[in-house]
Amino acid sequence: MSYIPTVEQAEELVKRFNKEPFHIQHAETVSKVMGELAKEFDPENTEFWAAVGMLHDIDFELYPEQHCVKAKEMLQELDIDEDMIHAVISHGYGICIDVEPVKLMEKVLFATDELTGLIGAAALMRPTGFDGMEVKSVKKKFKDKKFAAGCSREVISKGAEMLGWELDTLIEKTLNAMMA
Repeated sequence: MSYIPTVEQAEELVKRFNKEPFHIQHAETVSKVMGELAKEFDPENTEFWAAVGMLHDIDFELYPEQHCVKAKEMLQELDIDEDMIHAVISHGYGICIDVEPVKLMEKVLFATDELTGLIGAAALMRPTGFDGMEVKSVKKKFKDKKFAAGCSREVISKGAEMLGWELDTLIEKTLNAMMA
């Protein structure tokens, strides 16, 4: 019988397979953002959204070349619910796997995953961190291809498009969720 882990259980799983503080912090950030956005879009399922955010890169440290492909295998072996597995692996759509984000939550994960990295990097460059950060300053960093070069602008833009949102809307919602 498959199960849906709580955020705490998901975090334990992530820490079992990931040792790099950066990867663990990224999982925690994406989990928090997903939980915050769930409050707006799917309040009955905030735990599910946050757990998916926590698990989304569970395989990345061990299998960076097979990211999302190995996540599916690992989560199936752990007897995780198939809907949760689909949600987790669909964030790699068009990048490392051909599983498309279908549900709103999956599209939100796809759109916010890379963006949290860009916003986090922008906060590190500011003396006040997140305090007083605005959409326009994030957008300026977004346009600078050399800034946080590892964060795919193409994926972020594609995610906003998938959601039917303007880029500014995606940035605003993600920034607010990160500051919450």
